[in-house]
Amino acid sequence: MNHNEPYSDEYLRDILNSVKTIAMVGASPDKTKFSYGVLRVLHETGYDMIPVNPRPGITEIRGLKVFPNLAAIDRPVDMVEVFRKSEDLYSIAEEAITIGAKVLWGQIGVTNHEAARLAEESGLKVVMDRCPKIELFRPFWKPRLDLKI
Repeated sequence: MNHNEPYSDEYLRDILNSVKTIAMVGASPDKTKFSYGVLRVLHETGYDMIPVNPRPGITEIRGLKVFPNLAAIDRPVDMVEVFRKSEDLYSIAEEAITIGAKVLWGQIGVTNHEAARLAEESGLKVVMDRCPKIELFRPFWKPRLDLKI
């Protein structure tokens, strides 16, 4: 797949309709962080969210048990959502493959074409530089970017 081209609405919709369990790598307990807001909305929407954060002392976010890495998760994961630097995506893709995830999703600003290639060659669907929280509501929200401010 060419990740420089826009993803089709159908591709994104199919992913978001098919996944149930999402591991969020880079989840933060800080309510001012974007990852916290995305975790909250996805959890409230009905996804089984699994926060992943290796920092000692972070054991719970929004009442959800925090895991230090993907390998430590105690149940199957459908999608790995990544709130980390783009250069970290390759090693996270390797971990996602190892745990049998079906989707690797890089948050807005997170892109790594080598990681995408690796994941796709292993059978995962890949999305980069997108936010699932935004995509959930996109069918109902069509911005008018041509309007003057």
